Amino acid sequence: MRAAPLAALGLLALALAAPARAEEGREDGRLGDGLISVIGRARTETPPDFASVEIGVEVRGATPAAALDGTSEAARRIVALAAEFGVPESDVGTTAVTLQPVTRQIRQPDGTFVDKADGYRAANQVRLRLADMGRLGDLMRRSLEAGANRIDGVAFGLKDPEAAEAAVRVAAMKDAAAQAARLAEAAGVKLGRVVSIQAPPRTGAPPPILMAAPAPMRAKGRGGVAVPLVAGTIEASAEVAAAFAILP
Repeated sequence: MRAAPLAALGLLALALAAPARAEEGREDGRLGDGLISVIGRARTETPPDFASVEIGVEVRGATPAAALDGTSEAARRIVALAAEFGVPESDVGTTAVTLQPVTRQIRQPDGTFVDKADGYRAANQVRLRLADMGRLGDLMRRSLEAGANRIDGVAFGLKDPEAAEAAVRVAAMKDAAAQAARLAEAAGVKLGRVVSIQAPPRTGAPPPILMAAPAPMRAKGRGGVAVPLVAGTIEASAEVAAAFAILP
């Protein structure tokens, strides 16, 4: 019969102790009287540290072997030229080799047209990545002298895009903290520690700046000027959602 009063005393002791623990939690920032939620944003512009270009050669020949041999010889000269410009082997790669028959239409006496075999067309495309971007225009011009007759694309990029992405996210988090501090000051409350951070993942790596390639170029002899190119900058942006505790 005396157990009930003892149990009641125990519950009363727990009820009195609970507020004390909650206040202790507020004092050290583990619990707060609310949250300040903000979205930090940042944008950066980073100069690229490499340029890539796809240089190719297209040759027509009477036979498949003649067409393919013509492209192969020119491709070897382009690769040798890349080594002359200090491009390492790891930054040189073949992107396409094609060989296909060529036909032309012949008008018949009755006015209709028929296709007639007219040799073969072969192509060989090589991608070069150049760290010394100031020499890219000269490399493109010299490649024509080596036998190239196509320049299909130029791109500027970053060797370590993840580092640039991490830097812009750090800047976004700093912006979030600055926003929260200003809001706390305006509201007359004390800002506590950050309690949550959400940084939405990117759906893909930040794309490099792309420049449209000129129309297929044809070599016109030696002594030409280097192709003028402007690298520009690579933009990156990030958003970070953060929540901060409000202290008493």
